[in-house]
Amino acid sequence: MPVAAVTYDFLSPGRSAATGATARVHAALREAIVQLDLKPGEFLDKQAIAARMGVSRFPVGEAMNRLAAEGLVDIIPQSGSRVALIKISDTRENMFLRRALEVETVRRLAATASAELVDKLASSLRYQKAAIDAQDLKGFHGFDLAFHALLQDHLGFERVRNATETARLGLDRVRQLLNSRRRLELTLSEHKAIVAALEAHDGESAAKAMYGHLEAVMAELETFARERPELFADLNTTGGPET
Repeated sequence: MPVAAVTYDFLSPGRSAATGATARVHAALREAIVQLDLKPGEFLDKQAIAARMGVSRFPVGEAMNRLAAEGLVDIIPQSGSRVALIKISDTRENMFLRRALEVETVRRLAATASAELVDKLASSLRYQKAAIDAQDLKGFHGFDLAFHALLQDHLGFERVRNATETARLGLDRVRQLLNSRRRLELTLSEHKAIVAALEAHDGESAAKAMYGHLEAVMAELETFARERPELFADLNTTGGPET
């Protein structure tokens, strides 16, 4: 899409509670990139973004520099800035970290999983089901994040939680690519298996269920990358992900 045709209607000056012009623009642009309102490879019009957000060009440029440091924007000399293509190598690394941390999280939690934790997880499952029934794909994503965060909260290891959150943030954008009703229904089923194992205090089954859940997502992403190579930066000459 030509830059001139972009209106940035999805950017709202009041969309973020962040204070300061640069922080506000950064939060709005990051959300738009993660939610795929701004597509991988799409060039960004600083002037149009500034006008939409009600700021000067300076905080827009600063926000883009921050996004570049996060790997979400490419700043190309003499050409401008564009939304970065997705690096599947980064995705694999982030998923590796999530598997290592979250599999061990549920394995450890299973031994002492309280009725309170199981009740909270069951409530989360009901919210996930309601979001699917309402075809609220973005709402489901929020409940999905809350489900995994609840497990980390009950584990109680702050550094593990922070490391898991960092890895998850690196996967936010690619998860949106798989945000179909079919994937959501599979995710709900996989979450149910995790909760059932925790309720039964079966650490090995809980670990197996979490591993299978995260592996299934990664396998679908690998398939998606082969089908839509134009969205990815590190593909080999045959069109598939590099290994």
